[in-house]
Amino acid sequence: MKKQDVSIVVKELKASAKPKEYIEGMSRFGITTKYALGVSIPTLRSMAKKLGKQHELALQLWNTNIHEARILASMIDDPLLVSKKQMDDWVKDFNSWDMCDQCCGNLFDKTEFAYQKALEWPKSDVEYTRRAGFVLMACLAVHDKKMNDKDFLKFFPIIEKWSDDDRNFVKKAVNWALRQIGKRNKALNKYAIECGESLKNRNSKSAKWIAADALRELKSSAVQRRLK
Repeated sequence: MKKQDVSIVVKELKASAKPKEYIEGMSRFGITTKYALGVSIPTLRSMAKKLGKQHELALQLWNTNIHEARILASMIDDPLLVSKKQMDDWVKDFNSWDMCDQCCGNLFDKTEFAYQKALEWPKSDVEYTRRAGFVLMACLAVHDKKMNDKDFLKFFPIIEKWSDDDRNFVKKAVNWALRQIGKRNKALNKYAIECGESLKNRNSKSAKWIAADALRELKSSAVQRRLK
């Protein structure tokens, strides 16, 4: 794939922007729009497909500070070339849940450091850094077919520990991680339900919400049929 100049890519992003159509909707869903152009995710994916993997371009796009350029960067970066320092640097720049989720699901969960960061980032008090740790857990549960159950078992104490965090974008990510791990296989479903039952008895509104929502899905006939 031909290397592309960052200025040309930014120019294409601006040409593809539909601020009247997307900016208001982004705000409505709690997405920070201060540095957003108003470019749809399907458009970004189409651009990423044409660009292919370009690590240096990804770094340059990230440095533009443009919301969609950063999401595009997560789509075109090469996970084999991503360092722990880059992951830590980028996570510090997260200012919106969609940027967090896109980076984790497009790129971070495919790096060799994904599991380490899933264990590490929830320790941070920073909202989107903590969220990123739990989003990584959810993404690994779906995407990493080689991980062992014993690796996922290490996530449950972390889920329990931070289930009391009532910040919206944290508790939703904790819930997401619990549900995705519990849908991976029959054994992990059992442990996830046990974890949910424990959270249900906590003296915490967020923990009770996480438990109720997760248990509803994990115990559902649809999930139980699929796991059998």
